[in-house]
Amino acid sequence: MDGNRQRIVVKVGTSTLTHNNGSADLRSMEHLVRTLSDLRGMGHEIILVSSGAIAIGIEKMKLREKPKELRMKQAAAAVGQCQIMSMYDRLFSEYNQSVGQILLTGDDVEIENRARHLSNTFSALLEMGMIPIVNENDSVSSAEIEDATHKVLGDNDRLSALVAKLCHADLLILLSDIEGLYDANPKTHPDAKLIHEVRDLTSNIFEMAGDAGSWRGTGGMITKLHAARIAMENGIDMVITNGKKLENIYGIVEKKDIGTRFIAKA
Repeated sequence: MDGNRQRIVVKVGTSTLTHNNGSADLRSMEHLVRTLSDLRGMGHEIILVSSGAIAIGIEKMKLREKPKELRMKQAAAAVGQCQIMSMYDRLFSEYNQSVGQILLTGDDVEIENRARHLSNTFSALLEMGMIPIVNENDSVSSAEIEDATHKVLGDNDRLSALVAKLCHADLLILLSDIEGLYDANPKTHPDAKLIHEVRDLTSNIFEMAGDAGSWRGTGGMITKLHAARIAMENGIDMVITNGKKLENIYGIVEKKDIGTRFIAKA
C-alpha cells in the first residue's frame, strides 16, 4: 500500500484469547478488537487470523477435558467457531467496524483456481472496509487437530503466513505467549536473550526453536519459523510478540524494536 498505510495480518493464538480453564478471556479480546479497530481508523487494512474455536467450544459444551475423539474435537470446533464469531461481531461493532468470516481448508490454498478466488474475496472485503476473520475449517478439516503427516495448513501460524501471501500483505504479526525468539528456551534458561532481528533462517535459528506451549494451542516456535519462511520469501516482514502486551502492536507497525522481526527478502 502507498505511504504509511499497510495491509496487516494479525494472528492471535488460543493462549491469548482464553484463560487457563479454556473460557474466553474477554478483557484480552476487547483490547485486541479496540487496537485493531484503531489501526483501521489510521487507514491500515486488517486481516485477523484467530485461533480459539476448539477451546471455547469445549467450555461452551461443558466438557471436563479436551476430547480425544476426532469427531468430538470437530464438534467442539463447530460450536466454538459460532461462539467466537458472535463475540467478535459484537465487539467490533462497538467500534463501528464490520467483519466477515472466512474458514479455510488445505484445498482452498493449494488448488490454484480456489486460491485465486479466495484472494479476490479478501480483496473485495478489504476494499469495502471490512475486517476478514480467518480460521481453519476444523469442523471438516483434521489437519490442525490431528497433526497429520501431510499438512497444508496444519496450524494457524502457517495459515496466517499463507493468508498474508494470498492477500499480498505488508506485515504479519504473530501474537504468542512469549516475547519472541530467544537463543535458548526462556522457560528453562533464565539468562536466555531475545533475538530482535532475523534476516536469514539458518539451521542455528531452527535449533533455537522449542516445543509447543500450552495444551490449549497447537503451535510452538518451530511452526512460527516455518511461517516466517513463507512470509520472508514473499516479501512480507513477520514479527513475533507477546499477545498479552497488545499495545505493542502500535510500535510494531511503526517498525520499533519489539519482539522478533523477520526481515523480508528483497
